[in-house]
Amino acid sequence: MSTDENTSGCDCPAPEAEPALTVAVLKQALAAEPALPLTVLWPDGDPIEAHFHVTEVGRVQRDFVDCGGTVRRTVTCLLQTWVGEDVDHRLTAGQLLKAFAHAAPVLGTDDLPVELEYEACNVIQFTVVRVDREPGRLVMRLGGKHTDCLAKDVCLPSTAKSAGTGCC
Repeated sequence: MSTDENTSGCDCPAPEAEPALTVAVLKQALAAEPALPLTVLWPDGDPIEAHFHVTEVGRVQRDFVDCGGTVRRTVTCLLQTWVGEDVDHRLTAGQLLKAFAHAAPVLGTDDLPVELEYEACNVIQFTVVRVDREPGRLVMRLGGKHTDCLAKDVCLPSTAKSAGTGCC
């Protein structure tokens, strides 16, 4: 469900689409360096506030019908972040790994792609695309999420003429 082109009409550049890490891959990286503090980098490379918290580790299932009438389902692991006033707080890899252990019954599987939710004027979501060990920290790199038409064969004007009336 991603596209490399920004066609939404906004002026912000669309980040490159990269596949999200799975829970299993993220947990493996966290377990390798449990004492290191976590840093999260936006797709442009800037860090979010160092004193962020992960307030929820959840399984999000979305059942929907695309504009062509196909029933679909996506399931992800969502890390909800929150930035409080406790500026000395630092989340370590081991603490996030412990949160994953608590969430295991809810997640059900380690094969889920991991996304991160952050509140900036609006709540926004990103994919977690990479974890790198750097001196003195473990870095989670975020990638963009994009919308896309999942029924292009029915909806696009060039194919709608041959397929019928189109849908969106």
